[in-house]
Amino acid sequence: MAASVLGAGFAIGLAAIGAGIGDGAVTAKAIEGMARQPEAKGTILVNMLISVGLIESIPIIAAVIAIVLVFANPFIK
Repeated sequence: MAASVLGAGFAIGLAAIGAGIGDGAVTAKAIEGMARQPEAKGTILVNMLISVGLIESIPIIAAVIAIVLVFANPFIK
Protein backbone atom coordinates (compact mmCIF):
# COMPACT_ATOMS: atom_id res chain seq x y z
CA MET A 1 0.00 0.00 0.00
CA ALA A 2 2.86 2.38 0.79
CA ALA A 3 4.33 1.82 -2.67
CA SER A 4 0.98 2.76 -4.21
CA VAL A 5 0.86 6.01 -2.26
CA LEU A 6 4.44 6.86 -3.23
CA GLY A 7 3.75 6.00 -6.86
CA ALA A 8 0.64 8.18 -6.85
CA GLY A 9 2.59 11.08 -5.38
CA PHE A 10 5.36 10.77 -7.94
CA ALA A 11 2.83 10.49 -10.79
CA ILE A 12 1.00 13.66 -9.81
CA GLY A 13 4.21 15.55 -9.01
CA LEU A 14 5.97 14.72 -12.25
CA ALA A 15 2.87 15.39 -14.32
CA ALA A 16 2.45 18.79 -12.67
CA ILE A 17 6.09 19.69 -13.26
CA GLY A 18 5.91 18.59 -16.90
CA ALA A 19 2.68 20.49 -17.48
CA GLY A 20 4.16 23.62 -15.91
CA ILE A 21 7.19 23.47 -18.15
CA GLY A 22 5.03 22.79 -21.21
CA ASP A 23 2.62 25.61 -20.43
CA GLY A 24 5.50 28.01 -19.95
CA ALA A 25 7.11 27.04 -23.23
CA VAL A 26 3.85 27.30 -25.20
CA THR A 27 2.96 30.66 -23.67
CA ALA A 28 6.44 32.06 -24.25
CA LYS A 29 6.41 31.06 -27.91
CA ALA A 30 2.89 32.41 -28.38
CA ILE A 31 3.84 35.79 -26.93
CA GLU A 32 6.94 35.82 -29.09
CA GLY A 33 4.82 35.05 -32.15
CA MET A 34 2.33 37.79 -31.25
CA ALA A 35 5.17 40.27 -30.89
CA ARG A 36 6.52 39.36 -34.31
CA GLN A 37 3.13 39.28 -36.07
CA PRO A 38 0.55 41.39 -34.25
CA GLU A 39 -2.01 40.91 -37.03
CA ALA A 40 -2.11 37.15 -36.32
CA LYS A 41 -2.78 37.67 -32.62
CA GLY A 42 -6.24 36.07 -32.66
CA THR A 43 -5.13 32.90 -34.41
CA ILE A 44 -2.06 32.52 -32.23
CA LEU A 45 -4.12 33.05 -29.06
CA VAL A 46 -6.68 30.41 -30.04
CA ASN A 47 -3.96 27.90 -30.89
CA MET A 48 -2.19 28.66 -27.60
CA LEU A 49 -5.34 28.11 -25.56
CA ILE A 50 -6.05 24.80 -27.30
CA SER A 51 -2.45 23.68 -26.71
CA VAL A 52 -2.52 24.67 -23.04
CA GLY A 53 -5.79 22.77 -22.61
CA LEU A 54 -4.28 19.65 -24.14
CA ILE A 55 -1.15 19.98 -22.02
CA GLU A 56 -3.25 20.36 -18.86
CA SER A 57 -5.07 17.10 -19.61
CA ILE A 58 -1.92 15.14 -18.72
CA PRO A 59 -1.94 16.02 -14.98
CA ILE A 60 -5.68 15.32 -14.85
CA ILE A 61 -5.11 11.84 -16.28
CA ALA A 62 -2.22 11.35 -13.84
CA ALA A 63 -4.50 12.34 -10.95
CA VAL A 64 -7.09 9.79 -12.04
CA ILE A 65 -4.44 7.08 -12.25
CA ALA A 66 -3.13 8.10 -8.82
CA ILE A 67 -6.61 7.86 -7.32
CA VAL A 68 -7.03 4.40 -8.82
CA LEU A 69 -3.65 3.35 -7.40
CA VAL A 70 -4.55 4.53 -3.92
CA PHE A 71 -8.23 3.61 -3.60
CA ALA A 72 -8.89 0.81 -6.08
CA ASN A 73 -5.50 -0.83 -6.35
CA PRO A 74 -5.83 -3.93 -8.53
CA PHE A 75 -2.58 -5.35 -7.15
CA ILE A 76 -3.80 -5.60 -3.54
CA LYS A 77 -6.29 -8.33 -2.70
